[in-house]
Order: sequence, then C-alpha cells, then structure tokens
Amino acid sequence: MSRLLAPPLSLYVHFPWCVRKCPYCDFNSYTLNGELPHGPYLQRLIRDLEAQAPQVAGREVHSIFLGGGTPSLFAPQAIGELLTAARAELTLAAHLEVTLEANPGTIERGAFREYRAAGVTRVSLGAQSFDQERLTALGRIHSPAETRRAAAELHAAGLANFNLDLMYALPGQDLPAAVRDVQEALSVAPAHLSHYQLTLEPGTVFAAQPPPLPDDDTAAAMLAECAALLEAAGFAQYEVSAYARAGRQCRHNLNYWTFGDYLGIGAGAHGKLTFPQAGQVVRTVQPREPRRYLAACDAELTRRVIPARELPFEFMLNALRLTGGFDADTFGRRTGLAWREIAAPLDAAIARGLMVRTATGYRPSELGLRFLNDVLLGFMAESPKLPDASALSIGVSGARAGAPGSLFTAPGGLVGE
Repeated sequence: MSRLLAPPLSLYVHFPWCVRKCPYCDFNSYTLNGELPHGPYLQRLIRDLEAQAPQVAGREVHSIFLGGGTPSLFAPQAIGELLTAARAELTLAAHLEVTLEANPGTIERGAFREYRAAGVTRVSLGAQSFDQERLTALGRIHSPAETRRAAAELHAAGLANFNLDLMYALPGQDLPAAVRDVQEALSVAPAHLSHYQLTLEPGTVFAAQPPPLPDDDTAAAMLAECAALLEAAGFAQYEVSAYARAGRQCRHNLNYWTFGDYLGIGAGAHGKLTFPQAGQVVRTVQPREPRRYLAACDAELTRRVIPARELPFEFMLNALRLTGGFDADTFGRRTGLAWREIAAPLDAAIARGLMVRTATGYRPSELGLRFLNDVLLGFMAESPKLPDASALSIGVSGARAGAPGSLFTAPGGLVGE
C-alpha cells in the first residue's frame, strides 16, 4: 500500500435553476417557475457550508466554482454574501480562483463588474454556438449578439480570464459552420475554450426525440479542423474538451482531473474528501430536488466510502482526461493503493497503443483520447457498480467524455468546462 495523502481542496456550489431547461441537458437543473428563492437558498447554502467546514479545518481551499443551472440568476450581492461566508468558515488561498457560470441571456448590462467586486475572478460563458439557427435548435434563450456583448462586458469589467462553452456536431450543422463557430469564438478573445460534441444523454428531451445530427465521420472532421484552428490561435489542448492560452487552464477543473478533493454544497451537489488517518476516500451527495434540499436537515447529506477496488477506475476516469496524463507517484498518494493495482491494465493499454509512458508517468495516446472508454474499461473492478456519473461531473461546465458515443461522463460542467 502507498501512503494516502490529502490532495488540494476546492469548493463547488450548485445553483439548480434555469430560465428554461435545454433539451440536451442532463444536469441537475430545473426550469424556474415563479420567483427565484434568493434568500432561502442563500441561507441554506451557508448552513450547508457551516455544517461541512469542520471536516476540512486547516486545509486551504484553492478554487471555488459556482455552477448550475444558471448561477448568474442570483444577484452579485447574493454571491458576495456566499463568498463572505466561505471566508469565515474556510481557509481560502491568497490567489483564489472563483468561477461563475453565466448564460449570456440572463446577464444585465454592467453586472459583470459587480460580480467581480463580489469576488468572482473568472467566468464561464455558455455560448454553445454563434449561429442563431443552431441556438434555436438547442433551445438556448440567448442570441449570438448577446454573447458578443457579454464578452465585451467581461473585458470591460476586468474579467478577461473567461471561458466560452462551445458545442459541435449540432442539429443541421455542417463542417464549415462548426469552423465558423470557433472563428467567432476567437474573435471575442476568451482565455479558455471548452469545445465538446453534442451527445444524446438518457432522460433528456433530445434522447426521447433525437434531432438529425452529423454522422461520426463529419463530427470527427469538425473536431480535427477546430482543434487545428485553436492550436494556430495559441490555445493548447490540456484536457479532452478544454483548450487554454498559456497560464489560463481552469485550476478548479484541473483539481477534479488530478483526483483532488472538493466540498459540494447546494441541491444535488457532490463532493469528494480524503481522510488519510482513516485510510478513506469518501464521496458525498446532497438531496437532489431543490425543495427537498431547502427543507433538509444537515444529516441528509449522504456519505459513501469508495471501496478500494473502485479507486483505480475512479482515479483513471479523471486523470486520463488530461492530455498530459498523470505522474506515477500521484496514483498512490491520491488512492493509497500500490502500483500493482493498475500495472496490468496499464501494460495492456500500452500494448494496444492506447497509453504512452512519459518521463514521470503515463498519458493517453492520441488514439487513446479518441477511444477513452476502451482504456477506462480496463480499470474497472470485476462485477463493478459503475459510479454515478453525476458524482464526477459537478462544476465543470461543458465537460463531456472524449469519444463520440461515450459511456462515461466526467466532472460540467462534471457539468463544466
């Protein structure tokens, strides 16, 4: 056995409401009917935070992600109160990354400056496309012009470190249109871009009534051309669906992918915490439905110790999303397991050309990134209970598994980015 060590720590806060739920969305989000419960939900979040904070006493929080749903439905004042509570209950890093997910259609002019004053340092903007016909097909409530205006306001507010979520292989989309979307995205000068394929997730409107989508060959061509365009523009791919300018990778999402810890507060929020003295890695989950969460007592937080036999799969499900892979020592420190637990499946993946050795560890090959599911299956325990995908996908806007038709969803989102 290796020595289990406490990894870096983050905080994820879930805001479950949207103006309208999109037909492709399988995240824990709900169409807002009636007045938004600003006050009651904020107070419940603070109580949730107070109840969980003692178990991470003395540990420094490196990032906060405000995800949803649409967190930008909540006023800057509410976000500021929440961050003030976080400072009172937790030890926050001096250079804390605080990301706010926002929908271009629900931001009032000038509000980004107020969110920055409240403590937000980074924004993830759900653009999805710059083609009005594609946005209509996706059920989005904003226009391309609103996305451009929101991006301009982010720059004016001093929040130039923002992400754009962009989707491809959309209903009726051809290759030139997918490339144009990336060109349009680059024209508003984001620091980070999440570029992921539209997939038909179970339980969504699109799964029940599938729209006409591009075939796999066309989708693959879209990905290749768009990736080349992003690389030429100075965006390096560091994760299956994430591209960033130098130094602008999302620190919060990197903590997920390196099997870091995170507190989860809010309706349906998931968390992961490491307890070295007990030799345990624990997943937590809040009541999912907003009304139940608002009425719940703190004891309704569900805790599950991850069995040792499931840890290799859970670690790899995250770590192999990174194009650079993982350091060999990290596996032992984050799981407490001996290297022999993964040696055989790693060797098998290398023999198949799906994994590559690096100077310090291992990474997926280009082929492995395309067929990540095949790699991951090798790390699953016999007769496994597949981890709830949502437990691994909170706080990452736009994060989807790497291969078309993927079986596994990771943290954005993960819901993220």
